[in-house]
Amino acid sequence: MEAISSAGNKSGNPGRWVALGLLAAIDLILLYGVTMMYASGEMAFALLVLLIITTGTWVFISHKGYSYRYVYPALLGVSVFIVFPLLYTVNVAFTNYSSSNLLPLERVKAIHMAKTYRTPGESYNFKAWQQGENYQLLFISNKDTDKHLISAPFGELTEPTEVTARLSSELPDGKELAFRDTIRIRHILKLLTIMLPDGGSLSMTSLREFGPQARIYDEGSNDILIDSRNGDILTPDMTTGYYVDNTGEHISPGFTVFNGWDNFSRVISDPGIQGPFLQIFTWTLTFSALSVLFTLIIGLLMACLVQWEPLKGNGVYRLLLILPYAVPAFISILIFRGLFNQNFGEINMLLNMLFGIQPEWFSNGFLAKTMVLIVNTWLGYPYMMILCIGLLKSIPDDLYEASAIDGATPVQNLFKITIPLIIKPLIPLLIASFAFNFNNLVLIALLTDGAPNIIGATTPAGATDLLVSYTFRIAFGQYGQDYGLASAIATFIFLMVGVIAWLNLKATRRFTE
Repeated sequence: MEAISSAGNKSGNPGRWVALGLLAAIDLILLYGVTMMYASGEMAFALLVLLIITTGTWVFISHKGYSYRYVYPALLGVSVFIVFPLLYTVNVAFTNYSSSNLLPLERVKAIHMAKTYRTPGESYNFKAWQQGENYQLLFISNKDTDKHLISAPFGELTEPTEVTARLSSELPDGKELAFRDTIRIRHILKLLTIMLPDGGSLSMTSLREFGPQARIYDEGSNDILIDSRNGDILTPDMTTGYYVDNTGEHISPGFTVFNGWDNFSRVISDPGIQGPFLQIFTWTLTFSALSVLFTLIIGLLMACLVQWEPLKGNGVYRLLLILPYAVPAFISILIFRGLFNQNFGEINMLLNMLFGIQPEWFSNGFLAKTMVLIVNTWLGYPYMMILCIGLLKSIPDDLYEASAIDGATPVQNLFKITIPLIIKPLIPLLIASFAFNFNNLVLIALLTDGAPNIIGATTPAGATDLLVSYTFRIAFGQYGQDYGLASAIATFIFLMVGVIAWLNLKATRRFTE
């Protein structure tokens, strides 16, 4: 690519023309993709790819864009995988996009327009013939007659098409298709409307039969639909995203509309969302902070223990203590789910045998949170232990020898020498661990799935849900998919995490100074 904008701008430089040709070929392929995205209604993705094409071409052709050439891949990755998803999520937050309002208005109108009803008249069995790339249909009447109906030839269809039929005593030209081959072209047959000589029409009613049908709705002005049977009118309601009949009843499916700040106001004002949201937000912060604290304490103590020279077999202990980190997390979580089972788990059996109690780990909110912290501490302490082992090796042994001469205890060494010397390099890693636990979806999804549920919540919300699992359940849970509300909550999460990250960086800078 350097040949494009370097000093070798000579018309006879073959490398420059090869690079230009390669860039042009890439642009043409991407432009074809943009056209396909635009044709399918994916405007956001089409604009994104078009922006990538224009900026990439400018960077690799223009002299002014030369300095950006080496950082362009990184900027492209940030734009595609961070900025664009964020902007797309915020955009969805201002819509009613959900499982019941999934399609655009044009598609919903087409679905209603495709609805038909059976009208009086004779039905016909049919057979299909193929001649080259064209097909013909033979309609067999139930009446006693020596003539039958033959359709005009038709080929591959992508939209509804009217085809005439004529009476004939001869068979169509070509090869009669077997029933299995007729099934393969049913997507074409469904688009056919057969116009009969007497002015009637036939449509496909089953895999073996064409019958008289009529469309229920006719299109009016301003996307209005008129019922051809009784004259009732369906009007699109641009506030709710549904077609509404004369009685005010919503007709499914719904369509996507912009609803402004409705999703955000629901999060703030709806008690069934606001209360669970604040409760889950508080628990998310608490869970993340306690997970970092507990894993740090245990990891540091284990690191000090395996670094203790009088301890024999340090390597064996180090290997055993790292095992929870080596085992895939989803396996460990599912094992703990079985161990904490309220009726058959080994933990409750042991507690019942020793103390006569069987805690309701999955039914009681406090116990469920305690269980989550126990499991996450088990999964996370090996990481902290590995970090601390590396940092402990960087502390000079002379400091501990001097403290031993002064009569310092191991506890004094820990708080006066070890922690002050390792805390500064640990802070960025602790912040990263906090961010990881803040979005620890796998743990909650596999261990409790958010249970126990929060009473009075109007959305799927549980006492052990983190913000990320709460948002995931709203967007993709089994109780309905409200993508607009989930995107609004995700926007709030982004703002909160941004503020927390800013405060952490500020506190870290102040602590370092």
